[in-house]
Amino acid sequence: MEHDVCGSRIIHPHKIAAARENALPATEIADLSQIFKALADPSRLRLLYALTREEMCVCDLSALLEISESAVSHQLRLLRNLQIVANRREGTVLYYRLKDHHVSELIALALEHLREG
Repeated sequence: MEHDVCGSRIIHPHKIAAARENALPATEIADLSQIFKALADPSRLRLLYALTREEMCVCDLSALLEISESAVSHQLRLLRNLQIVANRREGTVLYYRLKDHHVSELIALALEHLREG
């Protein structure tokens, strides 16, 4: 049985120094954490996955996810504030889409990892 504990206590200062030199600033870690928190919610993830295919309005997303329009709007507001989704207005309807390809790539990579299983 493998253990995640080091069998012998050897510290490699050059590895620690290199890791510290390449570490992300605390502000980027905090922002990155917020993105992963947003992706960790099942409703938001289902919503985002739907938006990988095409843009949709709140009513369509509500019907798809079988949750209230208010709940969908709340989730979209959070995702918009994190710059994960964007919208465009057509008359009185707001259509939502992923802001760019990065989120769909994250989801695709995570699915690939999961399915390798």
